[in-house]
Amino acid sequence: MATHTPAHSSTNAPKRYLVTSGLPYSNGRLHVGHVAGAYLPADTFVRYLRARGEDVRFICGSDDNGVAIEISAMQQGKTPQEVSTHFNGRQARDFAGLSIEFDVYGGTHQPAFQAIHERLSQEFFRNIHSKGYFSKKKTKQLYDPKAARFLPDRYVEGDCHHCGSHTRGDQCDNCGQIIDPLLLKNPISIISRSPAEVRETTHWYLKLNDFEKPLKEWLESKQGQWRTGVLNFALGQIKQGLPERAMTRDIAWGIPVPLDDPDAAGKVLFVWFDAPIGYVSFTAKLCEDRGEGPEAYKKWWADPETAIHHFIGEDNTVFHTLIWPAMLMADARHQLPTQVIANNFLNFRLAGSDEKVSKSKTPEDSPVWIEEYLKKYEADALRYYLTAIAPETARTAFDPADFVNRVNGELVAAFGNFVNRALTFAQRYFESRVPSSAAMNDMDRAHLAKAAEALPKIGALIEGCKFRSAIEEFMAYTRVCNEYFGLREPWKTRKDDLPACAATIATCVHTIQWLAVMCAPFLPTTAKRICEQLNIDPATALRWGAPKLLPEGHTLGTPAILFTKLEAASGEGPKG
Repeated sequence: MATHTPAHSSTNAPKRYLVTSGLPYSNGRLHVGHVAGAYLPADTFVRYLRARGEDVRFICGSDDNGVAIEISAMQQGKTPQEVSTHFNGRQARDFAGLSIEFDVYGGTHQPAFQAIHERLSQEFFRNIHSKGYFSKKKTKQLYDPKAARFLPDRYVEGDCHHCGSHTRGDQCDNCGQIIDPLLLKNPISIISRSPAEVRETTHWYLKLNDFEKPLKEWLESKQGQWRTGVLNFALGQIKQGLPERAMTRDIAWGIPVPLDDPDAAGKVLFVWFDAPIGYVSFTAKLCEDRGEGPEAYKKWWADPETAIHHFIGEDNTVFHTLIWPAMLMADARHQLPTQVIANNFLNFRLAGSDEKVSKSKTPEDSPVWIEEYLKKYEADALRYYLTAIAPETARTAFDPADFVNRVNGELVAAFGNFVNRALTFAQRYFESRVPSSAAMNDMDRAHLAKAAEALPKIGALIEGCKFRSAIEEFMAYTRVCNEYFGLREPWKTRKDDLPACAATIATCVHTIQWLAVMCAPFLPTTAKRICEQLNIDPATALRWGAPKLLPEGHTLGTPAILFTKLEAASGEGPKG
């Protein structure tokens, strides 16, 4: 019977946090769906933890091995290494452009990471193999007689045997169910576009059925902590029974199977065996690069006082809630995840219908592609919109018209407007200094009290990975700020009650300090701009908690517009 080390208990505060985002395949550009699913919420979570003073490592990198990369290389007439290195660099630039800041952005087959990743992946495989959790089987597999090669999952397409939709690979894009390629209806090789036939080969299968009971117990222990949809999906898979899963493949590009067995010659590890080990190998490389020693990564992966959070898209749920935890249980040297935060797909709304973002259907210059978006628009506007429509419990869509409306109506008209009005008023009528709050009244104090109430609410929602609700709470307070400014009417009191006017503007300045703290996990560039306009140090001013209110006479910076108003372009996207 499989045994495992218990994961971090939520009743005790962890000493440190290890946060990962699902590794993107290094064979294409990033789009808004990728960012909304696995990367932006993770970055927001990490920024909040760091603002709170927690010890955090944020790990990601590209998934360079396996069939997807080999196929792309074949289509482009390049080597897999050329393709993966090219897109690894482009993806890293896209993340940096959106202020998504990993401690390390590695790559499972990138030169600086390949050796350590291969060593740890083969170590995992040998360790699990030595404990008897693999079955060596002669098995039937689809084969392309024209190309004279076996066809791993992604080299075959056909009709799903669960729902009937046309799909490719080992998991249906439509229903999310695991696919047995041999059960695909009308299987076609994507290499020669000819019908695939069945032949015999040998592979090593992970005995997932050995882990059904411990996986079920572990998942059930997460009730009330994880998103219901994630738990229900994983438990539903266990209820159906977990089949043995082949963890080797008949391709050339990947990590060689580390067995002294003639049947292992020419085979590599299944990419979904080695990909999650990338979280471990990238952590190890980061620790080495920081001079912490080759064993330092174990503090992050083997210490039960580390909380491990995986952020993924819905298509990776089965791997992160069942296969990866089963691998960890079998290996028995590392902690299980504390949280698996899976978001649903984000589609693209075009001409009134929702479509998946795809290379074939989505225009090359569409702002849906992150690279294209960053050429014209502000990163924080996209960070805001993707959080506001986050597909946390259901699929949502990036709607270009809605994007413009939300940016203009919320960021520009509510948040940016309040900050600019208040600081411009201080510049014009109080010599760019924080005025006296001596005449502060109950309304002023109540307004600041509302900020003190909003901050912990936002923090609790972020901590619970309810980012959409958290940013709604933030925007609700910005509207309260505008209402307050309107009710206090400083444009009138500056003429007939200057002390009251001064107290109002002082209260507004202090409110802006609170707003900077609240928005920093979501809108990091905006928070820093506010600090510049307040003439304060973001390193200390953006720590999570009640800000140290600026004293009377503090010299403020120069007010500036926080957000650019957008105009709807003809067609499918916004125009700056």
